[in-house]
Amino acid sequence: MRAVPGVVVVGLLALGAATACSGGGSPAPGESAPPAARDSGGAQTPASPAPAPTSAYPAPAQTPASPAPARLPPTAGGLSYQLGGAYPPSSGVAIVIRDRKESPAPGLYSICYVNAFQAQPGETAWWSENHPELLLRDPRGSLVIDPQWNEPLLNLDTDAARRALAEMVGGWIDGCARDGFSAIEADNFDSFSRSRGLLSEADALAYGRMLAERAHRAGLVIAQKNASELSSQARAVGFDFAVAEECGALSECGAYVDVYGSQVLDIEYTDEPESAFIRACHDFGTRIQITRRDRNLVPVGQPGHHEQWCDARS
Repeated sequence: MRAVPGVVVVGLLALGAATACSGGGSPAPGESAPPAARDSGGAQTPASPAPAPTSAYPAPAQTPASPAPARLPPTAGGLSYQLGGAYPPSSGVAIVIRDRKESPAPGLYSICYVNAFQAQPGETAWWSENHPELLLRDPRGSLVIDPQWNEPLLNLDTDAARRALAEMVGGWIDGCARDGFSAIEADNFDSFSRSRGLLSEADALAYGRMLAERAHRAGLVIAQKNASELSSQARAVGFDFAVAEECGALSECGAYVDVYGSQVLDIEYTDEPESAFIRACHDFGTRIQITRRDRNLVPVGQPGHHEQWCDARS
């Protein structure tokens, strides 16, 4: 456990006694004072005042494509990011994100993860066999792969491809609604940035509008996943809140907060310096939900599991 000025970092919680990949709570409106952090013994240290985030993006110029019909994530309680496998959440957790093939967490606000912009690594053969035209390929005919997650990118470069994908992913979204989820995390909005120039921001936004409309028709809200630089445009096409990976490490949290206010969920990872998590907690822990996870999102009780929070609202 490591202490820094104004913040004491949460220790790894032993979640085995409690009841709750890639992909997909909100925070309370920011106060000027950052949170104290907690460890497994419950000790707290007063925190020093946090600077207000700078405003980097203007308000969206147009209204969302369709109104959000469902409630947004709560602004109190912790976030549990469970894409590596479902488990009982720790006491104090209010929001759980799980894969679409899992069940919602009983009694908690549950967000359904769908890999909407890329294909899961284990499903490449299925896509190649059933929908080869919907996988993005380079001029040589090779699949374009996200190297970090080994996921093939989906092809968004024509309206026809986007509509076909939106219909397929829309079926998954409808399934999330039937299963009792309240929201969608559509991974990964920034896939265009790994497309070697084959996809554009405009492609992502046009497809994102289709996904948002489908989610809203199903009675769900939907999150923008990453791409902080497009937050204003994403909000304008219908996204309701943001799920950000490493906005602390990348110094992007303020960009999301400027557009979505307290409706930002941030996941920091343990293979980045702990200082990024500490800084995010100090600067934004009273405004947004922040958790720190192991990169592989290992379920509780398995080697490598790590789950940690700022003590902003518990």
